[in-house]
Amino acid sequence: MRMRKKKHRDERISACSDLLIENPEMLMKDPTFAFSDKSLPLALEIGCGKGNFAVGMAQKRQDINLIAMEKVPDVCCVALEKAMRQKDARPDNLRFVIGNADNLNEWFPEHSVNFLFLNFSDPWPKAGHAKRRLTHLNFLEKYKRIIKPGGTLYFKTDNEGLFNFSLEQFALGGLEVVWTSRDLHRSDRADGNIMTEYEMSFSEKGFPIYMAEVRF
Repeated sequence: MRMRKKKHRDERISACSDLLIENPEMLMKDPTFAFSDKSLPLALEIGCGKGNFAVGMAQKRQDINLIAMEKVPDVCCVALEKAMRQKDARPDNLRFVIGNADNLNEWFPEHSVNFLFLNFSDPWPKAGHAKRRLTHLNFLEKYKRIIKPGGTLYFKTDNEGLFNFSLEQFALGGLEVVWTSRDLHRSDRADGNIMTEYEMSFSEKGFPIYMAEVRF
């Protein structure tokens, strides 16, 4: 995601420090250390963007702790501020990490994550960039290390090519595809779906949304 550098970005991020996890060592030692209720299952969103999904999921699912990861500080700044200004209260079950999916295994201990969300990841359409796609087998192997056996990956995209590629990669990785839809908003899961900013825009333009639920 490209975004102009935010004015006073570092100061604004610092003002949201209560919701930001900055120490990988602490997270590796105890991935629930920043949450009040450490007994809840842990969910991870990779590439949270401006935070619409993360904030909505944390509000809807009070039975999970959610860590939202975003590699672009300027984008994460927007997500942090969105979470901080919730009218009712700041979500106690939501925290953010500014980090890259390449370094997942430096942030999370083995088999510590129950649910993984990949929402509208960069499709990297050029064939030579396939390894950069977050559903490439190389990334699936990283996920296998941090996701608990039986854990679930939820994948959404507007890009049919990326969706087809991802299904192939899931099969190569020996993962079980539990459910798919090539038009999520017309499926039986439409009512419970929490949309990202991108998803709202794509849906308004009439583009179908593709989704897969995959079990490790």
